[in-house]
Amino acid sequence: MQRIIATPAGDARLHWFRATAPRAVLLLGHGAGGGIEAPDLQALAAGLPPAGITVVLAEQPWRVAGRKLAPAPRTLDAGWPAQFAAAAQDGLPVHVGGRSAGARVACRTGAELGAAGVLALAFPLHPPGKPEKSRAEELLGTGLPTLVVQGGADTFGTPEEFPALPDTHRLVEVPHASHAFKVPKKAAAGDPVQLVTEAVRDWL
Repeated sequence: MQRIIATPAGDARLHWFRATAPRAVLLLGHGAGGGIEAPDLQALAAGLPPAGITVVLAEQPWRVAGRKLAPAPRTLDAGWPAQFAAAAQDGLPVHVGGRSAGARVACRTGAELGAAGVLALAFPLHPPGKPEKSRAEELLGTGLPTLVVQGGADTFGTPEEFPALPDTHRLVEVPHASHAFKVPKKAAAGDPVQLVTEAVRDWL
């Protein structure tokens, strides 16, 4: 099911993947360089509903409008509350998250919106090659149970680069994986997207 949601940043499009007997909702935003077609987001949409988690993939206003570049973080944040409200209409606990830029939005806004937890897929700890421009504060300050799933070779920040996390946070590494959770064929030791899905399912 799809639904257009009006937001202060423009119209967003939400895609529902409903569980038969849902016990929670996971609202996920995409990154700044792609959309909800990302393999990890699609895998979660397919793999979590059988475990009782309804997944809502949020197609952000800039993508719905056909633009190629994401707007500033404050614009992304402004469009998120309306999407959260739509996902929360079933009265179930709503976890928020996303990949890359979508993870940052969830980290910045989750507590204020009343989310049950935050899922950060491929959190962009810093721009590639610029570790001094850390975004760790956004992740550390979620104030909520938070799962980080990070590729072992992510140029936006490897697991080893993350600071000590609070007890509310958990970090799961996908060995050898890039920012897009792709691994070199010679290093492949299992489907990385399956590892992402299993980590998220176990956490939820």
